Amino acid sequence: MGTMYGKLELVSGRWKLSEVHPHVAIRLKQLFPRVAMKQVGTFLFSNRSNICADLAWFIQRYPMEITSEDRARLLRGHDKFFETKAYLEQILTPDYDPIMRPGLKPGQKIRHYQSQAIDLCLERRSLLLGDDVGLGKTYTAAGMLLEPDTHPAAVVVQTHLQHQWKEKIESFTELIVHKVERTRPYSLPVADVYLFKYSQLSGWKNFFADGYFQCVIYDEIQELRTGLTSNKGEAAKILSDAAEFRLGLSATPIYNYGTEIWNVLQFLVPDLLGTYSEFVREWCRNDREVRDPVVLGSFLREQNVILRRTKSEVGHQLPPINQIVEVVEPDLSKLKSVKAQAKQLALKASQGTFLERGRAARELDLLMRQATGVAKAAGVAQYAKQLLEAGIPLLLVGWHRDVYEIWLKELADYRPAMYTGSESDMQKIESVRRFVQGETNVFILSLRSGAGLDGLQYRCSTILFGELDWSPKVHEQIIGRLNREGQEEKITVVYLNAEEGSDLVMLDVLGVKQAQSEEIIDPHELPDTKPILKLNRTQALVNQVL
Repeated sequence: MGTMYGKLELVSGRWKLSEVHPHVAIRLKQLFPRVAMKQVGTFLFSNRSNICADLAWFIQRYPMEITSEDRARLLRGHDKFFETKAYLEQILTPDYDPIMRPGLKPGQKIRHYQSQAIDLCLERRSLLLGDDVGLGKTYTAAGMLLEPDTHPAAVVVQTHLQHQWKEKIESFTELIVHKVERTRPYSLPVADVYLFKYSQLSGWKNFFADGYFQCVIYDEIQELRTGLTSNKGEAAKILSDAAEFRLGLSATPIYNYGTEIWNVLQFLVPDLLGTYSEFVREWCRNDREVRDPVVLGSFLREQNVILRRTKSEVGHQLPPINQIVEVVEPDLSKLKSVKAQAKQLALKASQGTFLERGRAARELDLLMRQATGVAKAAGVAQYAKQLLEAGIPLLLVGWHRDVYEIWLKELADYRPAMYTGSESDMQKIESVRRFVQGETNVFILSLRSGAGLDGLQYRCSTILFGELDWSPKVHEQIIGRLNREGQEEKITVVYLNAEEGSDLVMLDVLGVKQAQSEEIIDPHELPDTKPILKLNRTQALVNQVL
């Protein structure tokens, strides 16, 4: 019998390593980064199958005293890990035969690729489903809820989508759905699925801790990209930790910089990327940008944490999108009126104290975007009129209230439908009805109000971006409202920009963010050339103004 480097035993459901030789302890800490550097002598590990596989491998290199019963338990965990890994890989093969589940309404069916996602999530217990916009993530979620073990389930949605989700689940399945009405707990009726709005979560925090919900599904999980710093994030974490199954849905889980993926995964698989400081140290070049997004994306896919299929991968061959960048003539007087103020803020943003710089940069951003939007609003409306006169229905996308006012005035004859941050849920539903039923040909949509909205694709294939967002994922979400199942036409997207103001800077900075996000979410869909990292948005805007 050779040298023994310590003792391994299963104590109260955890693996205990004790009497470990110092040089082996150093190696142990290098291989298991969650072990505290200052810990000595005794180390505890969970009895999860992946830990068993790692420990079995470690004691081959550094033999430990272990009873035959404990060795058998360790090897069972080790074998289970590799069996599960093989099964997860099998689920994703084209000839996988999915488990059929009763409970669908007559005439409804779950597509093969949707069944694969359901079985993967049920086996893994957690999944981030990043399928392309338009591939029916809502139906995948509804299909997962047919599994009795997932009841009762909490589904968390954006405010304006609660009604749409209820309609979809009820039209697709026999499940009983309840829309949660209040921001404070009340006596819930018996149901299989409870629909919460993100804005209601914080009031239900104590209720979530009781573990009432077996499953939680987050629609548009990028809502939680700021992590635990918000009240809704704090409540969502309690909800996630108490649930047995966790599913996040979003074609665009990263809106800005790559580090957001750590925040999002805290609600699904919190241990996967280590602590935030470990993640930043190992994966990032600063606290916003991932050093090698392709490697991170590949790792997340190998771990079966992210599942993403494009339309072409599942056989949805939609024609390519026609993207056009057009210049419109701005009203220069609107930009001149803020010139002095912009210059003052730009100087403060580059030369002031730390606090002054941050505040001035935010104010400069708001000022320039609003002034640019207002300056080109009439030009954008004129461009829209040309299309409307030719009878083309269109989505007109903006952000600022003053910009909408100009559009409403200029396009009054076309009686626009509004779907922005100011309408009630009922008004939004009515706007969609008016547009889809042909009562108006112009649908004014706010940049950040479009996520999850369905039905517009049957009526329209043209989008005009009258204002831009700093995040390319916001634009993608809106394009996805039309580029989905049911769309018969080639989609045309027109970005209407002014050559003065903030537009050119925004177009430039969007390139950085696009690169970060796409390579994590689609690590194998690589462009031929690496994008050149540009200046950050504040610096670029300051340079433009000065």
